[in-house]
Amino acid sequence: MKEAEIRRLLATNLLSVFTIILTAVVPSFFWDGFTVLGTHLTWLCICSVCVSTLNIILHLVLKPNQSHKRSSFAHKISRFLKCCIYFFMSCILFHAIIVLYGAPLIESVTETFLFAVLLSTFTTLQCLCMLGPNIQAWIRVFSKNGAMSIWESSLQITTICSILGAWFGAFPIPLDWDRPWQVWPISCSLGATFGYMAGLIIAPLWIHWNRKQLTYKSR
Repeated sequence: MKEAEIRRLLATNLLSVFTIILTAVVPSFFWDGFTVLGTHLTWLCICSVCVSTLNIILHLVLKPNQSHKRSSFAHKISRFLKCCIYFFMSCILFHAIIVLYGAPLIESVTETFLFAVLLSTFTTLQCLCMLGPNIQAWIRVFSKNGAMSIWESSLQITTICSILGAWFGAFPIPLDWDRPWQVWPISCSLGATFGYMAGLIIAPLWIHWNRKQLTYKSR
């Protein structure tokens, strides 16, 4: 395992962390009254768009899982459309799961859906960028010893951390503290965001620490 590849992964992940921090800071210079808590839905949109754009650009530039097979323009268009459909289906699926876990069914529909979009950005979009619309590859990566590169190991860690962060973020909501961040879905979306950021930092450090034990199968 090359140290240069791990350093490149670390730099990429730190750039993503820095981008999320900027989404909470920069808009306040252009929008009076902007805060992550006070204008949370706006921040959810800004964060989702910025993280999505950055990840798409990084994967187009770095091409961590580049296939050696050449594909036609029509195939690329078909692949792109499939990715869009998969992402939208992921948003709907996360929305349904969140409702099943206790979110309001009719009230706060916008809030719930934007939270689902954020979760899809932190999880599904990463899979689409890395693996494409290939469900079998997704199952392989998230199975035991299924990762074939440090990028796929990072994908495992960030995805799990994002979902766990969202889950832990739900715990303070029913508590009678009357805090502004207990309003749905602020604590959950912040939990998912902090979980995703933690995963981005933990992943390259964990890979570096276990680099001698990690062995990746050839494709």
